[in-house]
Amino acid sequence: MFGAVVNPISTVSSSASANQMATISLRNNLVLVSSSHCGHALQFLFPNYKFRTRQVFLGTWNGRRGGFRVFCQSKTEEMQIRRYSPFLESAFLDRNGAFVSDEWQAVPDIWRSSAERYGDRVALTDPYHDPPSSMTYKQLVEEILDFSEGLRVAAVKPEEKIALFADNSCRWLVADQGMMATGAINVVRGSRSSVEELLQIYDHSESVALAVDSPELYNRIAEAFGSKVVMKFVILLWGDKSSLASEGKIPVFNYREILDLGRESRKSAPDFNDAQQQYVYEAINSDDIATLVYTSGTTGNPKGVMLTHRNLLHQIKNLWDVVPAEVGDRFLSMLPPWHAYERACEYFIFTYGIEQVYTTVRNLKDDLRHYQPNYIISVPLVYETLYSGIQKQISTSSAARKFIALTFIRISLAYMEFKRIYEGTYLTRNQKQPSYLASVYDWLWARIVAAILWPLHMLGKKLVYSKIHSAIGISKAGISGGGSLPPHVDKFFEAIGVKVQNGYGLTETSPVIAARRPNCNVLGSVGPPIRHTEFKVVESETGEVLLPGSTGIVKVRGPQVMKGYYKNSRATEQVLDEDGWLNTGDIGWIAPHHSTGRSRRCGGVVVLEGRAKDTIVLSTGENVEPVELEEAAMRSSLFQQIVVVGQDQRRLGAIIVPNKEEVLLAAKKLSILDVNASDLSKDKMTSLLYEELRKWTSGCSFQIGPILIVDEPFTIDSGLMTPTMKIRRDRVVAQYKEQIESLYK
Repeated sequence: MFGAVVNPISTVSSSASANQMATISLRNNLVLVSSSHCGHALQFLFPNYKFRTRQVFLGTWNGRRGGFRVFCQSKTEEMQIRRYSPFLESAFLDRNGAFVSDEWQAVPDIWRSSAERYGDRVALTDPYHDPPSSMTYKQLVEEILDFSEGLRVAAVKPEEKIALFADNSCRWLVADQGMMATGAINVVRGSRSSVEELLQIYDHSESVALAVDSPELYNRIAEAFGSKVVMKFVILLWGDKSSLASEGKIPVFNYREILDLGRESRKSAPDFNDAQQQYVYEAINSDDIATLVYTSGTTGNPKGVMLTHRNLLHQIKNLWDVVPAEVGDRFLSMLPPWHAYERACEYFIFTYGIEQVYTTVRNLKDDLRHYQPNYIISVPLVYETLYSGIQKQISTSSAARKFIALTFIRISLAYMEFKRIYEGTYLTRNQKQPSYLASVYDWLWARIVAAILWPLHMLGKKLVYSKIHSAIGISKAGISGGGSLPPHVDKFFEAIGVKVQNGYGLTETSPVIAARRPNCNVLGSVGPPIRHTEFKVVESETGEVLLPGSTGIVKVRGPQVMKGYYKNSRATEQVLDEDGWLNTGDIGWIAPHHSTGRSRRCGGVVVLEGRAKDTIVLSTGENVEPVELEEAAMRSSLFQQIVVVGQDQRRLGAIIVPNKEEVLLAAKKLSILDVNASDLSKDKMTSLLYEELRKWTSGCSFQIGPILIVDEPFTIDSGLMTPTMKIRRDRVVAQYKEQIESLYK
């Protein structure tokens, strides 16, 4: 028997045909239920549940405590909702009359297409985990389906949140897609995050279960998690359960156990018609949330970015213009997959029959040489590291080889400069278009000089650059995102014939919104918007849309823009307006359109100059909130003002306005300066301030490297402070741009 208690408040009725719907009346503490389908009455009272019944039973009233009970035969039961990825599971569903789509509606749908097209081709090679793994496309889709079904057996329900705290591996991908295929929402983060951060993300997201990378991570977080959050179960992706400090009361599955549960369930699955007696089948909708990705804002508090299946499918369907992958291409993967950039790119490339090889920072150099990848997707720091390695190898060569290599590189840099001019990819922000005659002269001169330099450039390619190519692979392109490429690195790789394409995006945009194209690789820019994406640049104070070439706040709109921040409508409203425009928080401009001249192919490309908000993004892809460091430093009396810098650099720096009187007193106290002296040399002052800075910021998450000492304070009159006495970070950085660049040379 099934019982349900409802407080008697008023008469409730539903109008429909007498044979289909129930009428429920409450009169003088008496409940009457009339229908040939009692389940409909229960459905009306409890809309969040699904019921099925075949007979009617009369409800009766128990007069105590003001409640009534509706009694139905035991055949009335709650139905389980089974959410499914329409195209992925269509092989099971289409022959039984369930809804099947011939188009991708959810991210996991891509795997059936790939399995059908590329079946026995190798999809994944993961050599550095135990055991080393390799999977074909057929094997990959089967593991995703098994993992997904295993989660259902473990009682995961649609739209529940499952935390996935793990690093890059083939099992991460299977777990991620298995979770999505159930209609659940995964909450992702890397294993290197602090226990406090992981706990905050798990708790805020309302996750109900956890998948972890290794026993080491689980042992690190077990005590904090066990006492503060509720977990249905834990999945161990790698390692042995025997390595766990204690399993406790929470069930722990290893990766293979989840696959086995799913495989057995799929084998014993009833006929679809029988399954309909147990389940209500619902297709995953493109607008359903697929994942929560937590990202830091200007306050430093993580915000959960809600990305839908539609957001991610936009990336999958439109990144080929940027990366024209072909069947059999090999990609080298090293970025954390919970980062939206790596994640979206992985989804995309697997729809083209590529092989992805997992590597690590430690093994990158050897794997580039061994696997000779066609593409690598990474952050600017990787290209800076490759550049530094090449320069070091050249500088340690014999004097003759060093001279030859550097000479050819200088020639190639000059050749590429003129080549950009005659090809029309020389970036400018000048709105005025050059005259036709001036353009012809400019083109002719650049063509002649380039023709003179071309034989020497080709000789350098044969004698010098070919050796570099064999060492680093990357035969087609390196795709850089997560920050701007330093110009000297960008130009160097162009000169030696290694194509590097810079792109731009945010977690909030799934992430790619602009990228340089293989056939129009405009250096200094992040390329034009990708398909179905709009950009505009507005004045920060008034919101007025600015003309091309004018600097302002960059805003973007498109299908890849997030649904919002999870449980944070206020933060969502601050960055996303009613018309769908997202405030990126970046400062930039859009190149003007010219029909002639050296910039004729640059129109519409986006150029970034920094961030309007305080967050600094290092070339490693790490986000740094400078306020913490600045506040710590200002506790010292030696600092009058300080601005932390380092956007797109490998490490942080600082611009310091010293309190000269206090510095002088400190120098005398430390015997750096004679008691009667009245001045301190710049070198000694820099050394003293640097040590003071290290002392006061030692407890911060990041440390400051080079510092720049300036004499003039930042003031309202100079435009470097607001009327409310806040330092205008972007204007300070702009004013001292050249000096900052010198810090990092």
